[in-house]
Amino acid sequence: MENASLVDEYGYVKDGKVFLKGYLDYPDRQIGEVKRTEQEALDYFKNRFIIAQSKVAQLEEEVTDAQNKGSYLTKLLQLRKKLLSFDAIGNFPPLLDRLDQLEDVLSGLIHTNQLKNLEIKRALIGEAEIIAGSDDWKPTAEALQEIKTKWIKTGPVDKSVEAEVETQFQELLDGFFQRRREFFNEQNKVIQERLDQYDELIRLVERAARGNDLEVSYQEIRKLNNTWKTVGEVPIKKGGKLFKRFKRTVQYVFNRYNESKGIVYEKKVDPRIEAQMKMADEAESLAKAQGKAIFDSANRAKELLNAWKEIKVPFKLQDKQINERFRAACDKIFELSYLGRVLDRKYPAFDLKSQSEQLRTKIREMEYLVKREKNDLHFAMQDADGLDPEIPEDKQILNKINTQKRKIAMKEVILREFTKALETAD
Repeated sequence: MENASLVDEYGYVKDGKVFLKGYLDYPDRQIGEVKRTEQEALDYFKNRFIIAQSKVAQLEEEVTDAQNKGSYLTKLLQLRKKLLSFDAIGNFPPLLDRLDQLEDVLSGLIHTNQLKNLEIKRALIGEAEIIAGSDDWKPTAEALQEIKTKWIKTGPVDKSVEAEVETQFQELLDGFFQRRREFFNEQNKVIQERLDQYDELIRLVERAARGNDLEVSYQEIRKLNNTWKTVGEVPIKKGGKLFKRFKRTVQYVFNRYNESKGIVYEKKVDPRIEAQMKMADEAESLAKAQGKAIFDSANRAKELLNAWKEIKVPFKLQDKQINERFRAACDKIFELSYLGRVLDRKYPAFDLKSQSEQLRTKIREMEYLVKREKNDLHFAMQDADGLDPEIPEDKQILNKINTQKRKIAMKEVILREFTKALETAD
């Protein structure tokens, strides 16, 4: 500062250059040059100090208003670094003191939050430890994914323990999912071996079916049929076609053999299928009810539906035709019952109308119901784009849409029946 031509409390001008006086442990530092006059240069850098003050004040205000105050520590450290090299003339130590005080506050908050986060993460590790050894793969995987989501949402912990808890948690997850992969790899291997056995049995049974000696073919296929039953289960999607192909060939040879021996084969009906056949017959009979009797039919149809659900028929034994007959009959009963309630409410003297008037009224009301439900379906379909049937919530929505379509289709069937009946009505 010696030989300075212009001196201020916090800076000076020397040899045409502007200097900031040293403070704390920092020496004097050149911050600019004189462009016009020394006083203008000094005033310019004194005015720039206002920028430094406003930056500190702005940070303090932001921290005060913020919910996650700890996130501002990095910004504070960056601001302090900028202040130490900021070209301005003024009293910097008080600004740095304010930043130091604010850093102490933020560091304290961060430390407290890190302790809370550590407590939460150790609790999550405990939850994961309890279930990570389970072999109940699907629910356990879902539970671990939920725990992982909570883990991700939990803030950081102190650097000194971060690696430890992260490693501990990840090892639990990796251990479970690795065991699951190995299990399903083994399962897939077993399934593939069974599929290979099924393919071989199909090859052998088809070769035996081509034999010239029916008796030999029959005995060979009986043995192969018994072997088929011992192979083991495979997913229906992978084994269904193989099963049908094998059974088709076996049945072909058995039918030829029985025919050659004069044996009349009576196909055995599974008792569960037989019960469903009777229920479908009853439902179709109930759907023919007229007038108020349809309400009693609806009550009985509800009982049949509950009873139907109690009959557990394996997928490969289910009779699609019987299922569709029963469902259609129940749908018809419920649609006619609903229409009956509408007619009772809107037309107290409905029973006094002629047959043709009754049919016209039914047609009119049913057309209105179809139109209304088609509008509802239209809006539902607009929201159905992009739904994934593998996601439970989306699958539920898609099932509702399919139910709406089925109800509309049944209403249209009933409408056609009413229209046809009107042609011969009195």
